[in-house]
Amino acid sequence: MLIKEFRIVLPLTIQEYQVAQLYSVAEASKNETGGGEGVEVLVNEPYEGEPLFNNQYNTGQYTHKIYHIEQKLPNYLRLLAPKSVFTFHEIAWNAYPYCRTVITNPDYMKDNFEVKIETLHLPDRGTSENAHNLPKDVYKKVQIVNIDIADDSSLPKADRKAETDPAKFHSTKTGRGPLIGDWKATVEPAMCCYKLVSCNFKWFGLQTKVENFLMDIEKRLFTKFHRELFCWIDRWHGLSMKDIRSLEERTKAELDNKRLKCGLSGTTDLE
Repeated sequence: MLIKEFRIVLPLTIQEYQVAQLYSVAEASKNETGGGEGVEVLVNEPYEGEPLFNNQYNTGQYTHKIYHIEQKLPNYLRLLAPKSVFTFHEIAWNAYPYCRTVITNPDYMKDNFEVKIETLHLPDRGTSENAHNLPKDVYKKVQIVNIDIADDSSLPKADRKAETDPAKFHSTKTGRGPLIGDWKATVEPAMCCYKLVSCNFKWFGLQTKVENFLMDIEKRLFTKFHRELFCWIDRWHGLSMKDIRSLEERTKAELDNKRLKCGLSGTTDLE
């Protein structure tokens, strides 16, 4: 098993991020869906009674999604495995400011594949050590990865777009941006997403390669997603949670239509 903690500092408040994240998930899902590929939402409903993070949180929003991504993966995986390998289930408990997401492949890999993402949102600049309160012997093995959303040097050319570049974007609603220089140390407001990612892939001869591949995908997706989230601030700033739930209902129907009737779109060549 490979474990990394991704730290993503953002020029937002904790309260703003709750709306921003849900809005951006809906928009990103639409952008990644088409040509039979993309996101299918099965369940999106409130839940209670699922204790998370040392029993600190037990109510929130539960979602179950299916990701169809065969055409987005590298050829060596497509050649080695049957079609059922490329359908992933995502179950998530959003008990904001804590969220747990578990991605599995129940149709083929079953217990031999799991990606778990535990996210804690804190009002700091990425300075909290062991934010997830892991045992010391476990935490010392965790690799810390700091993501700067204003730095696109690690992204492929396909992910670099002028309209979602925080180093160039300026918000007319809030006056925030562009994010330049040592912005993470000086920007106000500030918060950090602490994403603890555990990858477990049990397939003889491919475990290390695939687990590292999955971590590279997560870093790319986290970077791209949060660059977009900030640059979409003038779209979501001022929306209520009621507005977000209405948006999610509309998005569910739109995703079904795009997946079945539109062409392939979004992130490709995940290698």
